[in-house]
Amino acid sequence: METLGDRIKYVREKKNMTQKDLATKADLTIVQLSRYETNDRKPDPESLRRIVDALDTNGDYLLGRTQDTSPSDEKGTSMSFYGGPESYTADEIAMMEAALKAYREQKKKLLEQDTTKKFKS
Repeated sequence: METLGDRIKYVREKKNMTQKDLATKADLTIVQLSRYETNDRKPDPESLRRIVDALDTNGDYLLGRTQDTSPSDEKGTSMSFYGGPESYTADEIAMMEAALKAYREQKKKLLEQDTTKKFKS
């Protein structure tokens, strides 16, 4: 099983960064980063946030909650905050589907209005 340290090192190497590069960018010492990567120490929440930002990665990936290393679309809240899709109830899924359907209908309507305006101009 991959550890937090393994995942930090993996993303760092994937981005062709040295420990020194990442430590500088995340405002850490090389010794701190080395200890995190070897799992001798765990980063405090603020240090972890800086590592995530410096690596431009997904905090959930580093924590082992997803295999996706790409950054979250919305900084601060990811879907795992809500328990992830596997924990949604049938009612929640139905509500999300209804909201998505309404959004798509509204978007289609607005696009049609824009097209009509362009032809009239």
